[in-house]
Amino acid sequence: MNIIIAGCGRVGRTLAGQLNSEGHEITVIDTNYKAVQAVTETYDVIGYHGDCTSYHVQLEAGIERADLLIAATDQDEKNMLACLIGRKAGHCQTIARVRSPQYSEEIQYIKEELGLSMSVNPEWAAAAEMVRLIQVPSALEVDTFAKGRVNLISLVLPEDSILADTRICDIFPKLGTNALVCVVERGKDVIIPDGNFILKSGDKISVTLSLVDISDFLNKVGIKAKKIRNVLIAGGGTMAYYLAQRLLKLHMQVKIIEKNIERCDELSELLPKAIVIHGDATDKKVLMQESVEKMDAVCALMDADEENILLALYINKMTKAKMMTKVYRNSYEEVVEAMPIGRIISTKRLTAEYIIRYIRSMQNTLGSNVETMYRMMDDRVEALEFNVSEASKVTHTTLMDLKIRPNTLICCINRKGTIIRPGGKDMIQPGDSVVVVTTKTGLNDIDEILMN
Repeated sequence: MNIIIAGCGRVGRTLAGQLNSEGHEITVIDTNYKAVQAVTETYDVIGYHGDCTSYHVQLEAGIERADLLIAATDQDEKNMLACLIGRKAGHCQTIARVRSPQYSEEIQYIKEELGLSMSVNPEWAAAAEMVRLIQVPSALEVDTFAKGRVNLISLVLPEDSILADTRICDIFPKLGTNALVCVVERGKDVIIPDGNFILKSGDKISVTLSLVDISDFLNKVGIKAKKIRNVLIAGGGTMAYYLAQRLLKLHMQVKIIEKNIERCDELSELLPKAIVIHGDATDKKVLMQESVEKMDAVCALMDADEENILLALYINKMTKAKMMTKVYRNSYEEVVEAMPIGRIISTKRLTAEYIIRYIRSMQNTLGSNVETMYRMMDDRVEALEFNVSEASKVTHTTLMDLKIRPNTLICCINRKGTIIRPGGKDMIQPGDSVVVVTTKTGLNDIDEILMN
């Protein structure tokens, strides 16, 4: 596909790299010449120095030949205007990055009026991810499928776990649960296991479960976690607002520490049920005054990566609270992965997942569209949910008779709201949605799980 990306910031650069690696023809536009140069020198893409809201700049960048325009600058208004011009000038599909809570509340109207194919709110997506993690406090990752009916949770098997030295096929007889182990990370290896695979203590496993079964499963495998009731949020930006808003709806106690007094006043009005503190969340005295040691979860969402990382390290020493740390810089993410700072929250990663999922659906010709997509295990594994069409080759054949490519597993079938844990005699039917986990990244259609 021919794709134009407006904006060469962290999100635009991440998208350019990932979409270029998937074989798309990428053109980037930015008013910052050095930013354009940095992207074109790193990836095999074309760069244009100019304003993406200029009709002439878009024409020069090839909008008339483009299949898609992605506006990912740091200004919502600029992104929406660029998409409007792109839609009129090139008749292509358009995606806008829209972050403001004001616009988010009116996004359906904006999409209709501007002809947007899709809008992405990175801060809202990050808040949603943190809420999932807070609801399952012992999980390293929580991804949802089938409109929330199925969860893919990642966790580490403890030393004394009942699943240690257990074959995958023996989990149901031993636990009496429909949990399905989809992925195992052992050291540097990532494995899509079969029924004879033997689990070991220390394995990082990803398991599909319904939300109501998660607590029982965790207890049985030896993972006990205190339910999260109170959350401290360091920083009062847009992401913090979205997170606090959602947590308050779940009847949790929320405390926000923010440096800027004016922002504190705004948050107090927007979130009357939250406790808003004017102070520096990296100040030990402030943390002690606000009883940080009694918090069940702490989210470091300040503007500076350095402050978030330092706070997370301090919290790790002080308490056993679940920790989530916002990190923007690519270079920092690589350095801090091994540090005890909890779950790293990356808005650019989440934005890329949303947009790549949409692009793969655009490419599909049979209609078995990618409904949901998550990248796992340092992007070495993808979990995808496909909507299955009548024309799909995987239908009306038992799973045991399908020639499925190696390192690919069908995790569950959603048939009109009924979740099926698939066995060899089950069949996929048109209208189903199917969750697949695979090390073969870049799948656009469910038929691609079959061997050629």
